[in-house]
Amino acid sequence: MPIVPDPIEHYAEEHTTPPEPLLAALAQETRETLESPQMLTGTVEGRFLELLVYASGAGRVLELGTYSGYSALSMAAGLPPGGRIDTCEVDESRAGVARRYIEQSPYADRIQIHLGPALETIVKLEGEFDFVFIDADKPNYVNYYEAVLPRLSERGFIAADNTLWSGRVLEPTDDEGTRAIKGFNEHVKTDPRVTSVVLTVRDGITLIRPKGEG
Repeated sequence: MPIVPDPIEHYAEEHTTPPEPLLAALAQETRETLESPQMLTGTVEGRFLELLVYASGAGRVLELGTYSGYSALSMAAGLPPGGRIDTCEVDESRAGVARRYIEQSPYADRIQIHLGPALETIVKLEGEFDFVFIDADKPNYVNYYEAVLPRLSERGFIAADNTLWSGRVLEPTDDEGTRAIKGFNEHVKTDPRVTSVVLTVRDGITLIRPKGEG
């Protein structure tokens, strides 16, 4: 079931700044050529991610789950001068689409795609992250969370996508994806190290920050 009624969702999209032509073309190709086009970030969430990066001043962004590159390009528009994005994708065909559009964008020198399992890439990357966007395979959400939480900068934070899972978090469904999302949500909720909020943006986005000291 939809998280937000379709008429409200459409109204929100109509009153959100539309995507640039390159992103619109990417969205169209994604829908026409890639499997699971429902994974496309889209206008509302894309602008939301851009503004999160912009408002926080995040200069080092890590994305887990590139898909076709829409979210990476959206976030790149909010980067400060000298900012960069490392984005992880395990599927070569998806990474290929993302690479083509990133190369055509003004942000080609700010986005690096890492092909391979994200948990392996995280270990190889050095330094801290100001913002981490988790949008990869759901069974690994807790593993991704635990891998990046200690790597956040002083004011760094995490956004985890799909945390309302089309409403299936309310159902006794026993499929792997639903179990994984429910488990992740409970893991974050009961983690004394963090403060979090679940937002009803698109399919649910949870924002998470370490509590810090004091």
